[in-house]
Order: sequence, then structure tokens, then C-alpha cells
Amino acid sequence: METQAPITPGRRGPRAGTPQRPRIGIVKFASCDGCQLTLLDLEDELLAIAARVDLVEFAEATSHRSAGPFDVLFVEGSISTPEQAEDIARLRAVSHRLVTIGACATAGGIQAIRNWFDHEEVRAVVYPQPGYVDSLAQARPVADFVAVDAELRGCPISPAQLREFLVALVTGRRPQLPDEAVCLECKRRGVVCVAVAQGIPCLGPVTRTGCGALCPAYGRGCYGCFGPRESANTASLAKWLSDDRSASDVGRLFAGFTAWSPPFRAMIDAHGGPPGQVIPVKETNDA
Repeated sequence: METQAPITPGRRGPRAGTPQRPRIGIVKFASCDGCQLTLLDLEDELLAIAARVDLVEFAEATSHRSAGPFDVLFVEGSISTPEQAEDIARLRAVSHRLVTIGACATAGGIQAIRNWFDHEEVRAVVYPQPGYVDSLAQARPVADFVAVDAELRGCPISPAQLREFLVALVTGRRPQLPDEAVCLECKRRGVVCVAVAQGIPCLGPVTRTGCGALCPAYGRGCYGCFGPRESANTASLAKWLSDDRSASDVGRLFAGFTAWSPPFRAMIDAHGGPPGQVIPVKETNDA
């Protein structure tokens, strides 16, 4: 009897006799659709990519719908309602590979800032009739609910990284996605450091590249849209930022699109919470 490679729990095995054209699905949960639009914005490459895959589920682009199975499923958006939690579990069961795209799916998104506040109070402020809206107490990334095989970060995701992932998919190789700081992209582009030259607060040293250093190139500090890079020393950056800023101002800098990612969340909690929330700041013995 021929043995099969073991399948990681929570993942579906490849379909028997998988054809050269993988079945691709793209779905969304709590998000703005911007990352899905990045795929449509590929334009020149889109037709060539479409010729190599079967796009069986993509509500943004076609009325043709599919409940699976999928060889690769791209998921945009955070999980914010009980219904979405059920849906992502069902989709995971019919997907060989599941790829989260964008800050909402990978880190909870800007809506995860509500996680620091009382759920019922937030509902009462946002909705005239909160009883009509069934939501979870927290807006959380997809990986908190199901196994995730790969991530494309950003708000929105990088067209270049999406293109690299799709090409790797159809050619059967490992995608080359960098895990380096935005600072290195600034160096490559010849962008003068806004933190050193102008004293502008910038999360570039702890944020994964992918945006092409867009904000620093226009004289603005990095907002951390792509989330923390691996082993990001957020505590060191926060200490440096604290030299001429209040604790609340430092916490606010990390409270952006990827605020709920653990490295950024820790800095927000350590500096009083996000805007509108007050968490006691712990005293330190640092000189």
C-alpha cells in the first residue's frame, strides 16, 4: 500500500489527481476589501495568472460561487462575529492551504482596537440598535481560530509580494517573502531617515518591509501597517521614543493597523493603552 505524507491537523489534504490548474478561492470577513482589490490591480499579470489557475470563488470579481474544495484559499478580514467563526472553520476543512492576506486577517486590523474596551459599550456607541448586531467580544486574526499556512501582510498587501506568491504557487516553489525592517528599504531607496534627521516618530525599525518605505519616502514616519518583523525589539524602540514623548503618546504610535499583534500590543499595554483607554503604566527602574 502506498503511504501518504502526514497531514497537519486542521488542514485538508490535496485533492486526488490535483490538476495543473489549482482551484483558488478568495473570501473576506471583517475588512474593507482593499487587499482583494490588490489582486485586481495586478492588471497586466492578471490574465496570465488566471490562465494558470481555476478561480472558483471570488465575490469581488465574479458571480460564480463555490463552497470548495480549494487547493489554496486566500482569506481577507478579521473574525468578528460568531457566524464568521463558524464559516472560517468550515472553509479550513475544505482547503488544502489557507493564506491570510492583509492586516485584518493577520493581526486583527484597525477594528481590533476595540478589544481593549468593553464590548457592550462599544456596540452601544456604534450601533443605534446594538441588539440587532451579533458580534464577538474581540475582533481577532484568522490564526486565532484555524491553522494558517502562509501570510501576506500589509494594509493593503503588497502587489509585488502577492505576485511573488502566485508565481511560486503555479511553479511549485517556495515564495520568497522578506522578513526585514522597513529601515533597510529606506537605505535601498536612498530615503533619509525621518527619525534621525527630523525627529519624526517612526516604527520602521520594528516593522516588516513590503510597502517600499512609502511613508518615509514622503517625509512621514512608518505606521507599522505590515506588522512587527520577527524578533522585533519593540521595547528598545519604545524606550527611545519615550525620551521626548509621554507614555500615552508612545502607546498611541503602536495602536494602528496591527495593534493587536503581540509585540505591538505589549507596548500599548505598557504605555497606558490605546487612545481613549487608560491602563496604569508600570513603574520601571530604568535610569
